[in-house]
Amino acid sequence: MKITKAIIPAAGLGTRVLPASKSVPKEMLNIVDKPAIQYIVEEAVAAGITDILVITNRGKGVIEDHFDHSFELEASLKDNPSKKKIYDDVLKASNLANMYYIRQKETKGLAHAISCARSFIGNEPFAILYGDDVIVSPEGKPVIGQLIDTYYKYGVGCVGVKEVPRKDVPKYCSLDVTPIDNNVMAVHNIIEKPTPEEIVSCYSILGRVVMPPEIFDLIEQTPPDKKSGEVYFTDSMLMLARQGKLNAVDFDGIRYDMGNKLGIMKANCEVALNHDEIGEDFKAYLKELVKTF
Repeated sequence: MKITKAIIPAAGLGTRVLPASKSVPKEMLNIVDKPAIQYIVEEAVAAGITDILVITNRGKGVIEDHFDHSFELEASLKDNPSKKKIYDDVLKASNLANMYYIRQKETKGLAHAISCARSFIGNEPFAILYGDDVIVSPEGKPVIGQLIDTYYKYGVGCVGVKEVPRKDVPKYCSLDVTPIDNNVMAVHNIIEKPTPEEIVSCYSILGRVVMPPEIFDLIEQTPPDKKSGEVYFTDSMLMLARQGKLNAVDFDGIRYDMGNKLGIMKANCEVALNHDEIGEDFKAYLKELVKTF
């Protein structure tokens, strides 16, 4: 079945980037001239996704506004020849995909947020693009598209992974994997936020997932964490892995953590350096700036 639906979980509070995220959702923080979430939506659309459900919570209505038409703004730009590119860019954001929204009314974690999308997904395989993660990939190779292609080939769930520095693995998860073909591996175990002694590899799941619809039943069967009371999505995916139905894809792309101050700055600098409009000037500026430090 063709994958045309995606979920973007965007209900987090953004506590790691306060106070910036106090009134502006972290998903709306800019990378040069577009909010982070637009890069994520554009990636999904480039992979053939037509319907996107954004899972939000209170105070994130600005995300809906961004992907809606702004008639007064569009009218003021439309008839001004000098503003044509700006007009086209503004219009593009409103016409990327069929956008839908639902609120996660209780902060019960990622698995609960995904379960809120069950009626939207129905009985179809679907993509998940984490709202914290912007991934820049080579032209024509969106990362979620790389996972979708792998799903079509093997018919099982896929998680996007990269090797991270060993010291950083405890912030994420550690995967027990065996190679299948090129950049594809079978997943046997997932250890969430492992201690240094529990690390089985430096492969961690980073922001992109393709799931079969049966994951919703597995979420219902997953017991909540004893300390937090949350149902961890990695525990639900582990159940899939133990059935031999989960692969890992070492994707081609650079991931930026938009829930992290350094990640935001890296994203802005590296995207700016490759920006058609400001790239060369920004590069020259950085060269001069470095001389002063």
